[in-house]
Amino acid sequence: MHRIKKYANRKLYDTTDKRYISRKRLSELIKQGQDIVITDNETGEDLTASIVSGLIATTSGKAGGSVSSGVLIQLFRKGGSALTDYAKRYVSLWQKSLTLAEDEIDSMVKSLVKNKELTKSEGNRLKKEITGYTTSIKDWISDTVDTRLKEVLSATNLATKDQVAELSKRVNLLEEKLEQFEKMAERKPMD
Repeated sequence: MHRIKKYANRKLYDTTDKRYISRKRLSELIKQGQDIVITDNETGEDLTASIVSGLIATTSGKAGGSVSSGVLIQLFRKGGSALTDYAKRYVSLWQKSLTLAEDEIDSMVKSLVKNKELTKSEGNRLKKEITGYTTSIKDWISDTVDTRLKEVLSATNLATKDQVAELSKRVNLLEEKLEQFEKMAERKPMD
């Protein structure tokens, strides 16, 4: 494990290797799968997540939020496809949570109506109002994640799946033409 101290002058010192380390070298360590912990030299505060967020922002656009340093490191190591997968899982998790909440609300309202604490119409109105909020929240989460994901992928300048497929097709075509050219060259008698 590399224990790295960040000084007030923004320099990073790797206490494991006993030398100053550049952000580029730090990126290499992360990509190589090395475990790292970055702390503030004066306060001892864990800065791993914020430093890795900065590395991701530098290399691939916006990042941050309250994501753990472990998640950020994994995303940094795996690149854009991991980011897309993470975003999809994040949205799915929130949507499942809100669906469970809607089920609980339904159960609670039924109980209140059964115990005659609310009339049926009051219960329906309450349920409709609360589920309206959860629907708005689901939409907001989905839209926000989509927007952030597009920003990050745009900033990373990574090729899309369609672009990679098109490039593969063109490489295959070039390989075929090269093979044809080589065959023609073999058939041609040397002067």
